[in-house]
Amino acid sequence: MNRAQFLRLMLGAAAGAWLARSPLAHAAADYDFWFTRLKYDSGDWDVDQRMPANLITSLIDYTNLRVDPKEHVLALADPKMLAAPFCYLAGHKLVEFNPDERRNFERYVRNGGFVFVDDCNHDIDGLFAKSFEAQMAKIFGAKALKKLPKNHAIYRSFFVFDGPPATGFELNGWGDDLVHDYLKGIEIDGRLGLLYSNKDYGCEWDYDWRNKRFLAEDNTKFGVNIVMYALNS
Repeated sequence: MNRAQFLRLMLGAAAGAWLARSPLAHAAADYDFWFTRLKYDSGDWDVDQRMPANLITSLIDYTNLRVDPKEHVLALADPKMLAAPFCYLAGHKLVEFNPDERRNFERYVRNGGFVFVDDCNHDIDGLFAKSFEAQMAKIFGAKALKKLPKNHAIYRSFFVFDGPPATGFELNGWGDDLVHDYLKGIEIDGRLGLLYSNKDYGCEWDYDWRNKRFLAEDNTKFGVNIVMYALNS
């Protein structure tokens, strides 16, 4: 049983009534994967609006997954998000979860969910980075968020990478003028439940999906790795 199946099984009893009335009921029945973006009260959650279409297209092109072609946007405070096999959270500004958001985030990660969080400032000391990392320390403990080794399974879950690919936003001198040669994560019982990036993959992949044909190398391939790891670990 993979992560998505386990998550839906564990949440089934609690989720049943509201899931049956939600768009996720259709997604859960017909698809292996659906993209869920989390909105939260603080900050600007609705960034990189074209990124999901790009990643969805790549999953359809490269894998055999049954992929929902639509992006789902759910409030982090809404218990419906607990039934998603994969969630995405991003922004530039403050991250300060309200009690419902904090409860759902912790419950989701601790019970088999996978959240990919991307700092669109691509720095390590900006408002998003500092506030999000502070939230994680409050929820999971000060030492829970750790750098992933370059031999982590996520770098070979579909395509093979020697650590996290760099983005153009890092290479052009913006942010802290560093190329971050690492990603961070939080593991629960030996399983990665949170993947955290300062590399701004969201904006790197935020272009019309039809323009991928002009790239020398499809830069969304690492996104495929993230999703495949999330579904199969």
